[in-house]
Amino acid sequence: MRCGHISVDRNAAAIYAAYPMEFDLDIDARGLLCPLPVLRLRKRMGPLKPGQVARLLADDPAAFVDVPHFCAEQGHGFLGTEDLDGATAYLVRKG
Repeated sequence: MRCGHISVDRNAAAIYAAYPMEFDLDIDARGLLCPLPVLRLRKRMGPLKPGQVARLLADDPAAFVDVPHFCAEQGHGFLGTEDLDGATAYLVRKG
C-alpha cells in the first residue's frame, strides 16, 4: 500500500492493528521537534539487526510525515502508528 509517496507494509500494518506488536527497542522522542525525532531513531536503530523492530514515541506533528519518509529512504519497513498517552508510537522494522 502507498501512503502518498510512502510505502506501507499493508500486511504488517493490519496485523499490528489487530495484535499489538512487540518491539526490540523503545525510543522516547517526546518533546523533541523536527528533525530530532528521526535523527534519534536513525542513531538508536544502528545496532539493531535486520528484522528487529523499534518503537519511536513522538509528539511532534511533523513526525507523521518524517518517519515514513525516513523509512522509505533508508529501506526500513514502516509498520504503522498508534496513539499512546498524548504521543504517537511509530513502529519501524529495520531493513
